[in-house]
Amino acid sequence: MQLAPIDLLIFIAYVAMLITIGYLVSREKSGHQKNTRDYFLAGKGLPWWAVGASLIAANISAEQIIGMSGSGYAIGLAIASYEWIGAITLILVGKYFLPVFVRKKIYTMPQFLEQRYDSRVKVVMATFWLGVYVFVNLTSVLWLGALAINAIAGVELLSGLLFLGLFSAAYSLYGGLKAVALTDIIQVVLLVLGGLVLSYLALDMISDGRGVLAGFAELTQRAPEKFDMILSKDNPHYMSLPGLSVLLGGMWVVNFAYWGFNQYIIQRALAAKSVEEGQKGIAFAAYLKLLMPLIVVLPGIAAAVLIPELERPDQAYPQLMNLMPVGFKGLVFAALVAAIVSSLSSMTNSISTIFTMDIYSRYQPQRSEQHYVRVGRTASLAALVLGTICAQPLLGQFEQAFQYIQEFTGFFTPGITVLFVLGVFWPRATANGALVAAIGSALLSLVLWKWWPELPFIDRMGLVFLICLALAVIVSLFENRDQVHTDSGGGEVVATGEINFATSQSFNLAALGVTLVLIALYATWW
Repeated sequence: MQLAPIDLLIFIAYVAMLITIGYLVSREKSGHQKNTRDYFLAGKGLPWWAVGASLIAANISAEQIIGMSGSGYAIGLAIASYEWIGAITLILVGKYFLPVFVRKKIYTMPQFLEQRYDSRVKVVMATFWLGVYVFVNLTSVLWLGALAINAIAGVELLSGLLFLGLFSAAYSLYGGLKAVALTDIIQVVLLVLGGLVLSYLALDMISDGRGVLAGFAELTQRAPEKFDMILSKDNPHYMSLPGLSVLLGGMWVVNFAYWGFNQYIIQRALAAKSVEEGQKGIAFAAYLKLLMPLIVVLPGIAAAVLIPELERPDQAYPQLMNLMPVGFKGLVFAALVAAIVSSLSSMTNSISTIFTMDIYSRYQPQRSEQHYVRVGRTASLAALVLGTICAQPLLGQFEQAFQYIQEFTGFFTPGITVLFVLGVFWPRATANGALVAAIGSALLSLVLWKWWPELPFIDRMGLVFLICLALAVIVSLFENRDQVHTDSGGGEVVATGEINFATSQSFNLAALGVTLVLIALYATWW
């Protein structure tokens, strides 16, 4: 399938516009050179609307659009729990974790772990995050993005991989987080607009031109099994979304690890002008998350009716786009590529931040700010090259890439959540307790995956979280360290009494609104 000339023209205009804007916002005032604060934290000057838009642009990418649409095709609306529970998780992160991170004046999540525990915890987790970001997140975005470009525009896979990498580097490598975050505003507008257009046209096709509401009503009648939010044990996809555990168990571990302690997500909030501005941005992102299933899940469900004989679920979104009329296809294609390159840029910027500030500067201290910025740019480029090389070998054989990503990262997310929850809220947690939780998470997950394969991975994450939490508490209590500083290199406890967790009336109203919407959604589709 090839793009029509008008579709291609729309796409080329988008690429040119984004590169131009990325260059313009990256320029510094005469006589000023970028320092690490400018490059990695956008000079701590992002307004709330840029924070919120960038959070969603970093989150919604190929593995979300292609992967979640594929899961919508195979499973149905139940996969939207990742989005909807993510919305309420964002509210909790904004209220209880962001004030702590801002108070600590950190650049990275490993830096917080060093302040709270010790350098061993920092190095272990920094190394882990670099590996996951490059070999899981970055490769999945590149691979699924190249697959989409191949299915829609007929571009060969290797050429698609190279194009995505070069496009991302072209507008973000020089400017850093500021270029990424400010161009993300355009990306999110295009993403939401393109996704809603695709859903609208798909529903209209289902109703034979009788409109969206008629199409949605017919979709629920023709595929009622796709609208069960809580799956029963006899559902063939129960292993992916095990009933009430989605609401009460391991799904919360996934979401807190992702939205609260994931560098390439939380880095946007750390770059806000103030805590209050960051909280406004997080609330804005929470409402966008409520909207996301209309963009990334509903098209997959519609494809199950319109194109029921697909070989692989992840073909749903690209094949549905091929049914779109000329002109609209160019818009939706530009939106898809917008989501891909914004996430690529976010990931590479966060990879370079962790590598430069947590690894490189540890062994090369007291170098100039400009030197660290150059190292960061080099690390970004190296990550893109490595991700491009490894994308097909690592992801080429999986049918539902979104589920693969969740299951793989689920080996580590329970331990990560334990580290931060205890680190913030329990002063007696020690560095050795943290290491036991971090390493134990991977080992326990591997053991349960190998010898208890019938345990759903969401339940496995919940169980491993509880075990690691207990282990960390037992080890910490055994060490019996009540002092703020310890002889073995322990860090400073978080004095939560000195941190203001009170939030503005507007944030509180936003939180109430998100909660009420979620209750209504689950009550409707239970």
